[in-house]
Amino acid sequence: MSLLRTIGYTGSVALATASMPVLAAPPADMNIATTLAALTLVVILILFLAWLLKRMKLPGIQGSDGNMKILRQLPVGQRERIVLLQVGEEQMLVGITQQNISLLSKLEQPLSMNEVQSGSEFAGHLTKLLKKNVKK
Repeated sequence: MSLLRTIGYTGSVALATASMPVLAAPPADMNIATTLAALTLVVILILFLAWLLKRMKLPGIQGSDGNMKILRQLPVGQRERIVLLQVGEEQMLVGITQQNISLLSKLEQPLSMNEVQSGSEFAGHLTKLLKKNVKK
């Protein structure tokens, strides 16, 4: 009798399961559209993160080896700047634009770190160097 109850019970479960409506699979067009939208979102996210990392200018990501350091930057336009670089023991004044990087001057007497830290002295020294280069 218990065997019949078990069979009857499982039979009623099977009947109950069979009588429930089965969800229809979404159309194939919907799957392709969803996949393409997700793929587009991932590509946009990757491009945004790459742009963000580039803008942050993290030294560990750029792979600097320590021989070249940017001591000071002075913006002179929207995308133009003058940079004081230290390469080994030499210091150089470099002009950077969107299309070009040009050496403005090599400093004969490297600036001390105290001079570099104070902005007004750097600006005065920069003005003197620029005037000297214009006269040439």
